[in-house]
Amino acid sequence: MTNGGRSATTEVREEPSIRNLVAQLSHGMFGQTGFRLIGAPTFLPAYLFLLTQSDLFVGLARSLQAVGTVITPLMGAALIGHRSKILGPTLASSGLMRLSILGLAVVGFLTGADGVSWVAGWAAVFFLTIMGVFQGVSQVTMNALRAKVIPLHRRGIVSGARNFLAGITSAGVSYLAGAYFIEQDVFGNGYASVFLFAFVIATIGLLTLALTDEPKSADVRPRASIGKTFRDVAPLLREDEAFRRFFIARSLGSFGRMAMPFYILFAGTTLELTGTLLGIVTTAWMLTSSTTNLIWGHVADRSGYKIVMATTLAIWIVAHGTLFFITDATGLIVFFVLMGIASGGFNQAGQNMVLEFGRTADIPIRLAASGSAVNLIGAIGPVLGGLIVAGTGYAPLFAITIATQLVALALIIGWVPEPRRR
Repeated sequence: MTNGGRSATTEVREEPSIRNLVAQLSHGMFGQTGFRLIGAPTFLPAYLFLLTQSDLFVGLARSLQAVGTVITPLMGAALIGHRSKILGPTLASSGLMRLSILGLAVVGFLTGADGVSWVAGWAAVFFLTIMGVFQGVSQVTMNALRAKVIPLHRRGIVSGARNFLAGITSAGVSYLAGAYFIEQDVFGNGYASVFLFAFVIATIGLLTLALTDEPKSADVRPRASIGKTFRDVAPLLREDEAFRRFFIARSLGSFGRMAMPFYILFAGTTLELTGTLLGIVTTAWMLTSSTTNLIWGHVADRSGYKIVMATTLAIWIVAHGTLFFITDATGLIVFFVLMGIASGGFNQAGQNMVLEFGRTADIPIRLAASGSAVNLIGAIGPVLGGLIVAGTGYAPLFAITIATQLVALALIIGWVPEPRRR
């Protein structure tokens, strides 16, 4: 599909400016580090379980966070789709996300973490939900901005480098967070101290993104309301068969998020979850995710993101299978290593592959449509997972997740085209 005689996947092979490279890599290193501390399947689930002693509540909390991201990607598309410059809205939505992290820290310091505290639990859910609202907007604005300042043939390696730098930083910070902040109960509440630390690091990342030298877009969509943007999704899916197939397969693959809050809780049934162990497994998850993302980015720049998406989803399925055999800390570390390799690469592939279908002007709405679908699954999945665990235990949850992802893998391999070869 063309746009003014120029294909979205046959861009001029220009190189990104040094200024924009520094802004993207610095934001990736600091911004992602802060949010990985919050998004890791270790610290926050363990904190919420400590407050409530409820698997179902942990799943509900993650679901409510994702609820905020279901519709708001469409808000993001409506916000920037008609604008020739989008850095301002990008910084605003991302800044509000960071204030939500600060809210988590304040709640922790005010209510403490000594024993069960449902007040603190629900207050944490409130800030997670607010974070999700602005996260949905930011998913669209951040990726659309990256598509403007980083040429197609460099997006893989730049995304990989961002994740690599963030992972190296996150690995050290995660061990510090577990072995020092939580183990030593810094400032009277180790978990709240971790959240405050995450806020500071993420804010540094946002300040570096403000250095972006953004060009004006000549090709934009007409100004549209959120309702009009929502109504434009169906025609887009109907007219672009390749994107529609990707949309379905990525959504099914994302059902892996249903099990993510319960990995560490399942491990807690056989292992003592000390702060040091939480730090070690989180470090393993982040370090492997970041280092392998460099490889995935290189592979994508050479061969496209379809092969990356299929390979990482297959590894994710294998990782879920290893859960049934974990009996000690070594087994748990091996699982999180596999999870890091898989989840990081799958997310990178999904976020970048969506940029390569159809017209350049439609990038915001494609991001919004795909992001909303993935986020809807993220909203339904954890609470459904909590109900499954409460009713039948952990094993059926992991088995259902494996089955769903096997279907997604088959669709990606045999049904989804590589957009660069169209």
